[in-house]
Amino acid sequence: MGKLLIVGTVAFDAIETPFGKTDKILGGAATFIGLAASQFDVDSAIVSVVGEDFPEEYLNLLTSKNIDLSSLEIVKGGKTFFWEGKYHNDLNSRDTITTELNVLADFNPVVPENFKDANVVMLGNLHPSVQMSVIKQMDKKPDLIILDTMNFWMDNALEELKGVIKEIDILTINDEEARQLTGEYSLVKAASTILKMGPKYLVIKKGEHGALLFHDDKVFFAPALPLEEVFDPTGAGDTFAGGFSGYLAATKNTSFNNLKNAVIHGSNLASFSVEKFGTERMENLQRDEVNKRLHQFKTLTQFDIEL
Repeated sequence: MGKLLIVGTVAFDAIETPFGKTDKILGGAATFIGLAASQFDVDSAIVSVVGEDFPEEYLNLLTSKNIDLSSLEIVKGGKTFFWEGKYHNDLNSRDTITTELNVLADFNPVVPENFKDANVVMLGNLHPSVQMSVIKQMDKKPDLIILDTMNFWMDNALEELKGVIKEIDILTINDEEARQLTGEYSLVKAASTILKMGPKYLVIKKGEHGALLFHDDKVFFAPALPLEEVFDPTGAGDTFAGGFSGYLAATKNTSFNNLKNAVIHGSNLASFSVEKFGTERMENLQRDEVNKRLHQFKTLTQFDIEL
């Protein structure tokens, strides 16, 4: 069985969309990644930090998905990372209302001994120095190190970010971030520039317009499944990362062709995540639902071109 090490936030979110709003609910990159990866035959562990205010029911939910929480630090008297946001009518843009780092401000990740040989490491969106410290704790080079990051770190820790990018195998960012990182408007040119920075592969996420996978001079495009309703896009990118990394950890195959499959599996799971607020849809997602929608993806993307 494959081993997946997940590093990222376990958090509280408060979300408002045109369809409603929530009080504090379960969120965080590592949470979405872990729930998505639990759809595959893989041992996973989350390295993160929460405060004493983090409910036991949320811990029980994660452990019920066979996620190792031995390296989820619980800070006595501390408060859990909190993000509050409001989405615009198109659901593609949002305003951050509140960001409270709380215990995340002093987070020093500790990789559990039994995951220092993980075959896949998924580094969720965190400060590049935190991501680098995890890489240095591994006993051996994983088959794949996958890094997710965002424009905030490009603005505030660019040199440290570039240092981490040199050490990884796959970078996942959105189209806006790819342009910011490289100064190139063309995504093909941006991809070429990023691949020269160190990664073997690049995934550029385009939200409702799918995702692009780059490797050397090869490009693969996976559409997003057209949905009647998108209720809450929070965590969709992290759910994609969880499906992508979980599939690769389970299959133990790092070929370009298998990465194509991983992109489809990630996109498939992300299509469920947006159907309800927060993690609600992912918490009870059944395998037969996942497989049924995979067949929809196949129908959407495959046909014989008459030449």
